Amino acid sequence: MTNATTLVCPHCATLNRVPADRPAAQAKCGGCHKALFEGQPVPVDEAGFERHLQHDGIPILLDVWAPWCGPCRSMAPMFQRAAGVLEPGVRLLKLNSDESPRVATQLGVRGIPALYLFHNGRTVAQTAGARDTNAIVGWVRQNLAGTNV
Repeated sequence: MTNATTLVCPHCATLNRVPADRPAAQAKCGGCHKALFEGQPVPVDEAGFERHLQHDGIPILLDVWAPWCGPCRSMAPMFQRAAGVLEPGVRLLKLNSDESPRVATQLGVRGIPALYLFHNGRTVAQTAGARDTNAIVGWVRQNLAGTNV
């Protein structure tokens, strides 16, 4: 039996099993038939975040932000570029803290933008403050080193 990774569709939230011998970057959802990776962060609400956290078989990088936050707005294009570099090995999510205060509170967000890196449903690392693309990618890779990702 071939090993497979479970991935949540960013469009319809269907769970998809992607065999290890198939390129995840080209995988399409079995439900809506859209690409599972598009080089873009996925906007999520509380339920969407929980679904990805519980079911995605790859690390998750979460950006907690707010529309009124200047540093959040300036980091947004950098985070988007990081998605193009880190996918399909990492799923990038964006969570609006104003619309999802429960998750922000559970995570203990004290300043935004805040980045949280999860692996196997657990927090691996967290940081706050705007970063450029190279800093985001480097931070993720450093914190995932040694985790067989």
